[in-house]
Amino acid sequence: MKIARLIIFLYLIFSTLSTSAQRRPNILIIISDDHAYQAISAYGNKIIATPNIDRIAKEGAIFKRAYVTNSLCGPSRATIITGKYSNKNGFTDNEHSSFDGSQNTFIKELTKSGYQTAWIGKWHLETIPQGFTYWEILPGQGSYYNPDFIMMDSSKKRVEGYVTNIIEDKAEDWLNKRDTSKPFCLIIGHKATHRTWIPDLTDMGRYDNINFPLPKNFYDDYAGRKAASMQDMTISKTLIIGYDLKMFDSEESENKDGNINRMNAAQRAKFDSHYKPIYKDFISQKLTGHALTVWKYQHYMRDYLSTAASLDRNIGRILDYLDQHHLTGNTIVIYLSDQGFYLGEHGWFDKRWMYEESFRTPMVMRYPGLIKPGTVNKNFVLNLDIAPTMLDAAGVKIPADMQGQSFLPLLQARYASGRDAMYYHYYENGEHDVSPHFGIRTKRYKLIRFYQRVDNWELYDLQKDPLEMKNLYGEKGYKKITEQLKMQLNDLIKKYDDTDAGKILKQIK
Repeated sequence: MKIARLIIFLYLIFSTLSTSAQRRPNILIIISDDHAYQAISAYGNKIIATPNIDRIAKEGAIFKRAYVTNSLCGPSRATIITGKYSNKNGFTDNEHSSFDGSQNTFIKELTKSGYQTAWIGKWHLETIPQGFTYWEILPGQGSYYNPDFIMMDSSKKRVEGYVTNIIEDKAEDWLNKRDTSKPFCLIIGHKATHRTWIPDLTDMGRYDNINFPLPKNFYDDYAGRKAASMQDMTISKTLIIGYDLKMFDSEESENKDGNINRMNAAQRAKFDSHYKPIYKDFISQKLTGHALTVWKYQHYMRDYLSTAASLDRNIGRILDYLDQHHLTGNTIVIYLSDQGFYLGEHGWFDKRWMYEESFRTPMVMRYPGLIKPGTVNKNFVLNLDIAPTMLDAAGVKIPADMQGQSFLPLLQARYASGRDAMYYHYYENGEHDVSPHFGIRTKRYKLIRFYQRVDNWELYDLQKDPLEMKNLYGEKGYKKITEQLKMQLNDLIKKYDDTDAGKILKQIK
């Protein structure tokens, strides 16, 4: 009799633990590449529509002040999974860094606590993923058509089709095969909308009849901003007619393009039927000067946004999957880009800078039962915060070395206070001739210190100059705020233990 009671008692304990585990939220994080907040209708773009990203915002929260610690693909991903700045996780730039997978991540903590964890799609951290129960990743940047995937056994497999659709197929396949007795954390890493912006076959020509308005500072002359004047990322000079815009002068040159020569016959036929007439019309116009730059901008925008269309469509697919499998009510969904991107602002494409379009990233989040639908969050949050936030939601202790902070309190308590200022550090000293720099952003001001390639300061009053066109550093009337910002900057450098930046500040003094 006593043995029977003991068995029943143990059964009840294990049943309770199992039920408790299932109450822990599932986690779905979707990370795109180079997707600008300006390209999302929820953020105010009235020319295009992103209904599925918008759906997450409507059913949860939209973050109006989400930022990154280092506006570059690899460093951003490293920060997201470690909850640490680049100087601490070791992945500072795309040219010299390789992710140390032995270090702790929020994924490892979730896996240890009983979660099934997976990363599927673009990884871009040089080494293979560690700590996941499953992974399947694109090598490097990956390809838009017929992409290769690296499997857990180190084999490489090519899959026929368009990369955004394939990544979603693989994500759903993993979900279908998972152990349903355990909560899951799935990260979907999309290649879209990374350069060179080749749309899905169904989206080619989607925006060909739209003339996009030029940003107000499209013809920026970079006066008073030395670093900006030295860069090499303008639409006018740097955007390549062939490589970027798919305007090839011969079959031979087109065949040399690695993104195109991997297409099958049907894909290539559709590609040629779309782009060759555009090239023919382009040649007939014999454009030069501003007219040529504007043409390049329009074609860039059409390709970029058409590539983003498949991204949004596949986000809709995964949301529908959650609905159909009764997972919506207990699944956190976060969509964000690895950083912001320039859509002609300052005459640029690409990212890297601490200026807003690059520094700021889109982020929307749904968490039924915790986030009220239609929430608009205006607190400063960083990609640094995702790791501790997910651990907080899962009821897992946040490691002491994580430098981010959970933003769940900002979504629960009406009067919860977040950061007063954010710290940023960009390291890469090569691509696009962008000078390394670090700085601080408060609610009104931004102070940036450039070094190595350019050696100077920049100060912006974002209330008066949201486009960041006027460098106020050293101007009359700004001495006091500059000194205050330098003190705050120094405090943040110490807080995040950025010794390299600290040495630079000491040298200046």
